[in-house]
Amino acid sequence: MPRSTNIVTSKRRRKKILKETRGYFGARKNVYTVAKNAFEKALSYAYRDRRKKKGNFRALWIQRINAGVRQHGMSYSEFMGKLKKKGIEINRKVLADMAMNDSKAFESIVKSVK
Repeated sequence: MPRSTNIVTSKRRRKKILKETRGYFGARKNVYTVAKNAFEKALSYAYRDRRKKKGNFRALWIQRINAGVRQHGMSYSEFMGKLKKKGIEINRKVLADMAMNDSKAFESIVKSVK
């Protein structure tokens, strides 16, 4: 009995990988073995960076809060310590948005903390 290779399934599997790698540079888009490695690497980067994204946003919020607070003569760490001591529970995302877009409300929070 001859060996069955099941060309339909294997071709479909290859086409799926090559479809995902469209737009990659050089042989990464049209040579199956290279494309497969590039695609697996891309998936691992995507997984890692979905977690890294959260830290990047936190760092951005901290920078924005720090810039807003320094206009009122305080440092970020001093401001956050006094916020916690006063019992004001506003997260960094909201504070950063207020510092950027609603300076009057942010100023009132800074004054209440001082």
